[in-house]
Amino acid sequence: MQGLALWDTVHWAELRRAETLAELEEIGVGTLWLGGSPDPDLRIVEELLDSSTTLTVATGIVNVWAEPAEVAARSRTRVLERYPDRFLLGVGASHRVLVGDAYVRPYEKLVSYLDDLDAAGVPVDGRVLAALGPRVLRLAAERTRGAHPYLVTPEHTARAREILGAGKLLVPEQKVVLSTDPGEARTLARQRLAMYLELPNYTNSWRRQGFTEDDLAGGGSDRLVDAMVAWGDEDAVRARVEEHRAAGADQVALQVLNPDRLAALRRLAPALLG
Repeated sequence: MQGLALWDTVHWAELRRAETLAELEEIGVGTLWLGGSPDPDLRIVEELLDSSTTLTVATGIVNVWAEPAEVAARSRTRVLERYPDRFLLGVGASHRVLVGDAYVRPYEKLVSYLDDLDAAGVPVDGRVLAALGPRVLRLAAERTRGAHPYLVTPEHTARAREILGAGKLLVPEQKVVLSTDPGEARTLARQRLAMYLELPNYTNSWRRQGFTEDDLAGGGSDRLVDAMVAWGDEDAVRARVEEHRAAGADQVALQVLNPDRLAALRRLAPALLG
């Protein structure tokens, strides 16, 4: 999993274009974390691998409530038979508002899903967990290759590394806006953060990370926005990425919020890869 890591959930139509994938590879993107709960049949993963040359695709995440684990396991086998070493299965518990009444005892659901992946022959190092709190991070350490936390600070990354221990994969997501205009940057940031302020999994995580009810009110305080979204010039974004790396991240999955994200990536890549 070398090169830049990119996290994406809103540009699937664009990603399906071979020319876009070729440009990502040319920019230096090595891993594409595919958000938005891709279907366990992993057809979108296979399509992206069909249209690219060197990219690794990881799911961030397959929703454990969507289908039995056996479906994702069979799909994983199919993908890896065609593209060895270019796919990583990320799974997670999603959110009550998206799952509905079936969303009961999510931790136990994760455990049973991992049990079923074991039974289906998916090795520990072939899967990662979306993990935020200490309990799920410990589960990731015990039962998977590692963790893919979302909407976290470098301080969270340091705690996650301590819980995971050495040798486990840790890939936090980091939103970025390449702009030195505070108004523009925070407007783009708040537009993207708005949905997460309605999801208890994230608001509870932010409280554990030290944010207050005032930080969560009114579209998010500047303190919360600036912690969740790295904005500024290339040096400012690189500094945040380096904070995560210094705290123990193996990769940092960038979610670029600029309207022209490819242009922003072209500017960022030399600073991040250099």
